[in-house]
Amino acid sequence: MDCGLFQGPKTLKALNYAAFPFTPGGIDFVLLTHAHTDHCGLLPKLIKAGFSHAVLATNGTRDLLEFTLPDSGYVQEMEVETLNRRNVRRGIPAVDPIYTRADAEASLKQIQPHPYGEWIDCGRGIRARYWNAGHILGSASIEVEIPDGPPPHPPLRVLFSGDIGPRHKSFHPDPTGPTACDYLIVESTYGDRDRIECDAAGRRAQLREEVKAALARGGNLLIPAFAVERTQELLLDLAILVAAGELPKMPIFLDSPLAIKATQVFLAHARELEDLGDIGNPFSAPNLHLMQTVEQSKSINRINGGAIIMAGSGMCDAGRIRHHLKQNLWRHDATVLFVGYQAPGTLGNLLLSGVRSVRIQGEEVSVRATLRSIDSYSGHADRKGLIEWVQARLPVARAIFLTHGEPAATISLRDGLAAAGCNPEQIVIPGLDDSFTLSTSRPTKIEGTVGRLPGGQPPQTDWHNRYAAMSLDLRRRLDSLPDDSAREELIARINRLLPRA
Repeated sequence: MDCGLFQGPKTLKALNYAAFPFTPGGIDFVLLTHAHTDHCGLLPKLIKAGFSHAVLATNGTRDLLEFTLPDSGYVQEMEVETLNRRNVRRGIPAVDPIYTRADAEASLKQIQPHPYGEWIDCGRGIRARYWNAGHILGSASIEVEIPDGPPPHPPLRVLFSGDIGPRHKSFHPDPTGPTACDYLIVESTYGDRDRIECDAAGRRAQLREEVKAALARGGNLLIPAFAVERTQELLLDLAILVAAGELPKMPIFLDSPLAIKATQVFLAHARELEDLGDIGNPFSAPNLHLMQTVEQSKSINRINGGAIIMAGSGMCDAGRIRHHLKQNLWRHDATVLFVGYQAPGTLGNLLLSGVRSVRIQGEEVSVRATLRSIDSYSGHADRKGLIEWVQARLPVARAIFLTHGEPAATISLRDGLAAAGCNPEQIVIPGLDDSFTLSTSRPTKIEGTVGRLPGGQPPQTDWHNRYAAMSLDLRRRLDSLPDDSAREELIARINRLLPRA
């Protein structure tokens, strides 16, 4: 079920390069919930490592993967190329990319699309069915039936939530799913956060005020946006606000080749999506500029104010947004508007934490821009929404597993479910690499499994983050000292603390 890239601190992302904790060639099939890279981004590696059977997905997911997986392969190649240039200077051996664009393109041949609501024969008596999760185009919760004894013994029924979308989300109906399963595996991304209920009009009103305030400051408005779904939602709402005269026709630069391709997929699925018929095609407005090439992207540097620049990645860990942040973060009149989840250890998370400077592409950049965040565009249900979704799936006969969230989020969701009437003894919070037997009346943990991370929990931050912060703090401290003699003394004091080689 899914095979995604690890995101967050470098210690966690290093797992993307490590061997899988299972034998890829021994897997019979893969079920995909949706096309975000934290759910599908290691598929090419899995296939390259020996998995040779079908990858089952919805039609929308299959169409998005045609662009997202090759783009991910390209990103791997570019990041490793940059890393290897540094490694050569440091005398460190070169590394290979996790996979290449060619690997990703080859993996597409194994993806089999299926519609929502129809049972899929997966082999060995196992069957699966997709339910709309309301998260992004093609996203699904997946119901799986597994033989649990000879007929007429009923099958074991497991429901994987995937990522659950919020209510009132653009393009999609509210998430749904079946009831009365044996096991429920639920995401908990926003398990500790309740948002103020906000419909489409309220969300657009928030965006309008943020854009007006950013334009009033005089600089550019940067929006780190996820290429799939978030970008299209923002373009739709900006088009509606401009058409209604609530915002001026300011230039909007979509500086993401992947987002541009994903937008074409949205148009191809227009009949399946809600909200697209109100103002015609919101993705062809005359003030919208699609920046495909590197040269077009760099040309935006000439614009110092009055524009909206949307680019990926949404967490600022890769992509063209880093270049635009480098050009704008130090400007007092610039604004950065975050519209999605920022995982611990990512550049977006560090910026929102209030750091005074960051390192981008090896250079220190002061943070003087105004940093803003709105969560009404989140693609994830909040705590209340997750609890309501689980309640609508009851009864659950054996256990509810809470996954895909930070420790505070999973614990908060566990407590919320217990308060809502779920049996707390049936709620399980597994660690990374934990294994369970599900054929018993209650899930039984398989002891002796060696996890890839100490304690089984991904770190919020790691030594790489702390080293970067310390380096920046040291630089500021040195700059604040009155003369070179004081700076030499501080460096000498630090050196005395270091162990001798």
